[in-house]
Amino acid sequence: MQGKGFIKFMAILLGIVCVYSLSFNFVTSKVEKDAKTYAKGDPAKEKAYLDSMATVQVYPVFGYTYAFCKGKEINLGLDLKGGMNVTMEISLGELVKSLAGNTDDVNFNKALSEAQTKLNAGGKDFMALFVSEYEKLSPNGKLADFFANQDNASLLKPNATNAEVKTFLSGHANTAIDRSFTIIRSRIDGFGVVSPNMQKQEGTNRILIEMPGVQDKERVHKLLQGSAELQFWQVYNNEEVYSTMENINKTLASVLKVTAPAATAAAGTDTAAKSESKLAGLAKSTDSKDSAAVKTQELAKSNPLFAVLNIPTYQAENGQTSLRPGPVVGWVAQKDTAKVNAFFARPEIASIIPHSFKFMWGVKPMETGVAGGAKIFELYAIKVTSTDGKPDLGGAAISNARADYDQKGRPEVTMYMTGDGAAKWKGITAAASADASNKKAIAIVLDNMVYSAPTVQNEIPNGISSITGSFTVNDTQDLANILKAGQLPAPARIVGEFVVGPSLGQEAIHNGLLSFVLAFVVILIFMALYYNKAGWVANLALVINLFFIMGILVSLGAVLTLPGIAGIVLVIGLSVDANILIFERVREELTLGKPTPLAIKEGFKHAMSSIIDSNVTVLVLGVILYIFGSGPVQGFATTLCIGILSSLFCAVLISRLVFDYLIERKSDITFGNKMTIHAFKNMAFNFVGHRKVYYTISSIIIVLGFIFYFKNGGLNLGIDFKGGRTYIVHFDKDMETEDVKAKLDGVFTESETIVKTAGANNELKITTTYHITDQETTADKLVEDALKSGLEKTGVKYTIESNEKVGPIIASDIVYGAYGAILFSCLVMFIYIVVRFKKLNYGLGAVIALFHDVLLVLSFYTILDGVLPFSLEIGQDFIAAILTVMGYTMTETVVVFDRIREKLAESGKEDTHGEARNTLINFALNSTLSRTILTSLTVFFVLLVIFIFGGASIRGFIFALLIGRIIGTYSSLCISTPIVIDLGKKK
Repeated sequence: MQGKGFIKFMAILLGIVCVYSLSFNFVTSKVEKDAKTYAKGDPAKEKAYLDSMATVQVYPVFGYTYAFCKGKEINLGLDLKGGMNVTMEISLGELVKSLAGNTDDVNFNKALSEAQTKLNAGGKDFMALFVSEYEKLSPNGKLADFFANQDNASLLKPNATNAEVKTFLSGHANTAIDRSFTIIRSRIDGFGVVSPNMQKQEGTNRILIEMPGVQDKERVHKLLQGSAELQFWQVYNNEEVYSTMENINKTLASVLKVTAPAATAAAGTDTAAKSESKLAGLAKSTDSKDSAAVKTQELAKSNPLFAVLNIPTYQAENGQTSLRPGPVVGWVAQKDTAKVNAFFARPEIASIIPHSFKFMWGVKPMETGVAGGAKIFELYAIKVTSTDGKPDLGGAAISNARADYDQKGRPEVTMYMTGDGAAKWKGITAAASADASNKKAIAIVLDNMVYSAPTVQNEIPNGISSITGSFTVNDTQDLANILKAGQLPAPARIVGEFVVGPSLGQEAIHNGLLSFVLAFVVILIFMALYYNKAGWVANLALVINLFFIMGILVSLGAVLTLPGIAGIVLVIGLSVDANILIFERVREELTLGKPTPLAIKEGFKHAMSSIIDSNVTVLVLGVILYIFGSGPVQGFATTLCIGILSSLFCAVLISRLVFDYLIERKSDITFGNKMTIHAFKNMAFNFVGHRKVYYTISSIIIVLGFIFYFKNGGLNLGIDFKGGRTYIVHFDKDMETEDVKAKLDGVFTESETIVKTAGANNELKITTTYHITDQETTADKLVEDALKSGLEKTGVKYTIESNEKVGPIIASDIVYGAYGAILFSCLVMFIYIVVRFKKLNYGLGAVIALFHDVLLVLSFYTILDGVLPFSLEIGQDFIAAILTVMGYTMTETVVVFDRIREKLAESGKEDTHGEARNTLINFALNSTLSRTILTSLTVFFVLLVIFIFGGASIRGFIFALLIGRIIGTYSSLCISTPIVIDLGKKK
């Protein structure tokens, strides 16, 4: 075997990377176990313990803190951890109206309405749709008349064509989406979500958001859908605020009679109670380990505010500690910001804070230079100058802002004011820079968070300002987006959401892990029993493969979902395929009387082509799944792709190294036992001769599927495909679905409502289209209130464990994405087969078999829907199942095609015809039958275990895979290869 040293090096290197990546889970698990022991069931104590450990080094080998390790551990999806998945849509229609000055032109507004209708029906480019509709309604109309105003003079000329206006609008649409993304991201960061995941859905006006651990739906709605308000405020300097801070600290010390909990000072500074002066004490460090705890406790008693808030100071030239000039009045660790807010909100403290003071936090933590250290936030004291409490200047004063560079090439932001805004800005900047020795800052505030507080150097008379600082390029791009937020309001609405409770998540984790362990054990036992010692080599490769898959997932920061676990189990089942291909070829060589070392060498050599072809086809399907899918489907595709690459490395290279090691030690290597060594020998099924029988069987099933399709009134589409809201409700006792539906029909008026069991009889899945097209922000609460009203009529105690919402626009996009995934995958498979095997009829046979499989699975779904005790909905997970079934069929078909090609090469012919072709195809099918049956059975048993123990949430998905596994095997043996004869030309 060539390159043994390199393979060993890569295996060791990959192993080290995986050990390092997985080690963070063990470190955090130990800390969290200690927290549970300490808390003794008290969640508040447990959280306090973990907060206190955030900056403590818990990974001494590398010096990593608990907070750093927590960010590196494996990410669990919402279905495993609980939380919210939200799809936000930016209202481009309102953006266009705003750009046009909210015109009341009839044709203009009608064109907007028609464009929105077509977008809802599956259209893509809103701006193109709007321009097209306007030109239909007003053929001679000029859109520039609406948009070429004073604020846009530099971007759009009055004589601009409609095409130029479309370009102008598209640019603003992209900017609005980017701006909304930045604003929403900052809001979520401020919400305190652990490891939120946000991504723009390319080519659309939507943003996908995952928030693990979040359950407060109403607060999230308010947070995400609230209108952004940009403001400019004057700011007090540190020196002006210190006396107030000292007064607050003294008052708190006298009010708080009880002993305050221990707290650590942020940013490495401390205030000793018995210092020479209070100001000097603010800069002292508690380096003495033996007295640190005592000092901290004393500090919390005598100086409760300064125990958690550090006043910025510096060492003056005379050696004295002085207040640091500037707008920052305090540094606070993230875990203590809530405590500081609570201090300021106390009635006795609020009464001594001047009315002109308004405290606000910086939006981002300051750089501490410590890897994995605590996040430190800056506190600002805003100066309220007006009697009504309004800011000095609002966001409407901004006409434009852009990320730029100064003369030295450093990132900066250039801000442009409107005419009225420039006049006000001149007065504000003049007042802030009037005292040359004490220049003041202006805070840029959005959602009551300070994004930047630049110091004003001089009066700015022309409304063009440069904002500089320690910016990165990303910082300036974000700040430019924030500054433009006040100019063009583009409301964001929640059009899709999925909420899952932590109890459901725990059940999903338990069921997923149980199915995973059992399926893995099934494979190990089967391989050991069937292939004897060679089976143990395959088992070793499987264990290493599993280790690599988990390590790679963690190192890439991939999110592990329940479908992802199913994907891993499925990959393990499929990885057996490579070993079976190799072992069956080795058996053939041993039958020819070759010695074991030579048989192993020849077996690997002859099986390699089939292994590569079959794995490439499934890998391509995995990539298509990732591109066209979203959420759980992408999680499934991610694990599928990673698993296939890892399986190839382990099954082919690692197992070969083990065999070579055993050969060098002259060990006895067996590939079966008395019961299995002669299995599937001398098989001679006439698949080709009976192909018309198989065609008839398939035709009957498909015709029955069409009959039941019309009988059932179409396919049972889930809310993924038709839009609606779905709730999983747990009752304290078993419920009759019809009784619950009757109660809900009384509150869900003029809508379609479906009630089904979700596993057990006390778990119901309730789907409704009630108010699904309502765009008002109150619609979600309206529907949930109606649901609770209907459920309370049952008189049984219940819990809403999860809910999901998919708007009509999202649903139409999913439908077209599903069609695209299936058609595109068929096209890719056809091209691959034709190029790889250089025969058109092979490619056509494979594609016809793919469509055959899709129709058969759909037929079984329509025939069995309502018969089985679980839902057979057509949703995104069903599309993932269909594409996986197509992968099975292609894998099986490619292996047979590869054997045909091999036999033709041995005979020196490019092709054969007539009875010779029939004989050749039958030989190829029979010679690969052992591999086909064994792989199919292995995967089938794996899927069966997941189906039984994997939980109700993926039962429909696994059922599609189960029947697809059967259909795929049947199709590859009886349809795809025999049909090549009917498509081929006779000699």
